Amino acid sequence: MEHPESAAGPASAPHHDDESPGMRRRNLLGYAASAPLLSAAAGLGGLAAPSSANAAILPMTPPDTTDQLDIGDAVTVTALPTMPLVKVSNIGNGRVRLELPRFESGQGIATAAAMMLADKLGLPLNAIEVGSADASPELFYNQLTGGSSSVRSLHAGMPLLGGLGGQPSGSGSAVVGQRVTRLDALDIVTGRKKFTLDQAVPDAKPTMVCRPPTINGQFVRINNTTAVMGMPGVLGIAPIPATNGIVPTPPGVAVMAETFGQAWAAVNALDVTWSASSVAGESNASIQQKLKSALLPFLLPPLGALTVEGEFEFAAVSHCPMETECAIADVRADRAEIWSGLQSPIVTQQAVAADLGLPLDKVKVHAVPSGGSFGRRLFWDATLQAVQISKALGRPCRLMYHRTDDMRHGRVRPPMFHRARATMLLGQVISFEQRIAGVRLDTRHGFGEMLGAAAIAMPNGFPQTVGNFAIEQAMFKTMVSSPYNFGVTTKLLTPVAMDINTCSYRSVHIQPSRLVEEILVDEMARALRKDPVAFRLEYLRLPRARAVLKAVAEAAQWGKAMPAGFAQGVGVHQESKSFTACIVEIDARVPTDLKVTRATIAIDVGTPINPSGIEAQMQGGLCESISIVLTAGLHIQNGLPLEGSYSQYHFARMKNYPKDVKVIIMPPSSGEAIGGLGEVGLSASSGAIANAYARATGKKPRSFPLNFPVDFTPIPPGKLPTPVTVPVRT
Repeated sequence: MEHPESAAGPASAPHHDDESPGMRRRNLLGYAASAPLLSAAAGLGGLAAPSSANAAILPMTPPDTTDQLDIGDAVTVTALPTMPLVKVSNIGNGRVRLELPRFESGQGIATAAAMMLADKLGLPLNAIEVGSADASPELFYNQLTGGSSSVRSLHAGMPLLGGLGGQPSGSGSAVVGQRVTRLDALDIVTGRKKFTLDQAVPDAKPTMVCRPPTINGQFVRINNTTAVMGMPGVLGIAPIPATNGIVPTPPGVAVMAETFGQAWAAVNALDVTWSASSVAGESNASIQQKLKSALLPFLLPPLGALTVEGEFEFAAVSHCPMETECAIADVRADRAEIWSGLQSPIVTQQAVAADLGLPLDKVKVHAVPSGGSFGRRLFWDATLQAVQISKALGRPCRLMYHRTDDMRHGRVRPPMFHRARATMLLGQVISFEQRIAGVRLDTRHGFGEMLGAAAIAMPNGFPQTVGNFAIEQAMFKTMVSSPYNFGVTTKLLTPVAMDINTCSYRSVHIQPSRLVEEILVDEMARALRKDPVAFRLEYLRLPRARAVLKAVAEAAQWGKAMPAGFAQGVGVHQESKSFTACIVEIDARVPTDLKVTRATIAIDVGTPINPSGIEAQMQGGLCESISIVLTAGLHIQNGLPLEGSYSQYHFARMKNYPKDVKVIIMPPSSGEAIGGLGEVGLSASSGAIANAYARATGKKPRSFPLNFPVDFTPIPPGKLPTPVTVPVRT
């Protein structure tokens, strides 16, 4: 069934608002010129005879890699051999404790793991306690958190968990599939939950760092050490020693003081000479030009074919979790102990031991649950710095990045440039080509252990290595999928070596790649005079993808009449063995103040563990999509991001979030393996938002975020902002 196109015009409208009359004539001539090709195509596999109204839909060629093996499969398979070593113990009074070998950073995996363990043991959920496992090298590949794989791998490994002999068992009712509040929810809202900087480590002194005025600028000298050492509360100043292990220690000059306020003041008082880095003169424009130049142009399409194509720019994106990078390190001559939020604690322990020249068993690493991560804490930058500072100053170090440090000198999702083209013949799609250039993604964390990480990082000191290139390509191939039968389908990634600190960011390659595809899917439907939902239903490869799209189309009343300046938009996505679709409504009456007013999302994860957790993840994904599609990005200028605070980096606030959000959790799929969730919620909602914008405004979305002004006064390079003081009323 087809629906009218609401505010953007009827579905049958053949032209784009920015298409010239000449372009429309050329398109018409293109159809006319295709007649000889149609005759020649008769009898060829997959193409209809000229008398047919349409050609047969061509299956995706070659088949999608992720249908056979995705990164979650790889993580699950490599984790299974050491699942018997995961610690589960009887702690008395009928209670059991699980030392979770994954990193809880707000995604709810601790609660999901507790639910699965409760069902395995026949216990009520309140009999399960979940802690965070210290770095445990014996777990090898089984302590890396990433790729939306944690619940998948724990679900597969639950029958193998060790230490269950003689444990209590009961006949509690099934927990999996029930709506459950997060185990730590009450502690979070009441302030009882302990994050990294809340750890009670005796004599760990507050420490902050003076950073260079450009990304990766190098320390030369301090010009006023004596004056700063004389400031109130200052205990020590130390250039962070340059190291070049698996990953280099980020540059800076540390100040340790009695309070963070005193450390903050001393950092701003420092006069430091720095040398410029290789990216000192780079800007968003120059980076995008380098990326664009790295891509080869497309070949000419077949004679008479109709093409829909575009070029797309993506600014760097900050992880900006609520908890900035931080770590506590207590380094002694013969041992070291560390507390930090870590997605890869084993390689962190191994790298620190190598850096300090200590035996591995003399370095203890506590992986502390975190207030956000999204991939940022795959690396251990803050830990390296805290270790070096503690060693240099002879005291335990309580290191905190300022928000300005986190945005400017932390790791970012790489800037990207995409070129994509769909080719249509006989009214059907015969090919889809997508080429992506991005600043190389740093993957030197490897698979969470030292051997692989060291191999990927060789030779040290280069922004790009052969191993890093190979791992990024493998990640791309095992994560970026397409739900459509668009004939010959190619997606090629070209990493560009630049000395910018990058890291996996929730859906790092997937969200921009699929956003581009979903935008072109709408434009293809328009070119073929088809409704976007009907067009997708025609080309989706798998029944589960069609099911989620039908569910949201019905629930959202797709195609309903809307006032001028309002429109609906749709997106579909599959990833990590899960399927999702989203329809949003947007208010674009003020193009510089776009508002998503309603969202309907359907999600199929195979077997739902905790519906409340699934709903929360999808709502979080929607909020992130609203942010990075509409307003959130980094302006790099003279080798440094301008953004340095939440007031400057325009991530969505509550006022930007729609009041009407419906999440439809599809019933369990018979025989389907459990799917991933963490990154799944971004791509469909991102596509829906961009397509709603296009339908409401008549403008093609091509540069992200869509609204991206510098509407603030940047904090001076190398400085921290003046602390905000709030007067106390008596």
